[in-house]
Amino acid sequence: MRSWPLLAAFVAAAVVLAFGAAVSQEGAPVKIVPRLTGNAQPMALDRIPPLGRPVVDDVKRMRNYPEQPPVIPHSIDGYQLTVNTNRCMDCHKREFTEGSGAPMISVTHFQDRDGQVLADVTPRRYFCTACHVQQSDVQPLVPNQFRDAATIGRKP
Repeated sequence: MRSWPLLAAFVAAAVVLAFGAAVSQEGAPVKIVPRLTGNAQPMALDRIPPLGRPVVDDVKRMRNYPEQPPVIPHSIDGYQLTVNTNRCMDCHKREFTEGSGAPMISVTHFQDRDGQVLADVTPRRYFCTACHVQQSDVQPLVPNQFRDAATIGRKP
């Protein structure tokens, strides 16, 4: 029972240290996180630069690393992707690939998180653009120094 006052004092000291560090000597809160680039006013509207032209050659691209999701080699402007509608499935679902000529979505998209195979696309893989991106004809914003793994290391 004698340890309760000691424990209460310890908790009070921890609270003072935790919250006291965020207040300056004048009593004004200290800015803990610096402002990131962008608008000074968080709710201000800024002009968004136009997107580049989508690459629409329908050429299947080589992947840069294992397990990279394939890129989308066609325009997806106007595609509806909601909880009730997924236009990607109009061509890429198994039963439509013969008529559309599109590649079928991966079998991994039919497995739930426990590895059970489902009859339809699992909800966690339903929103395609969470992983797959449309290619655009634009200059990179940041210089890219990516080197393929095959070009690094000793040659046989």
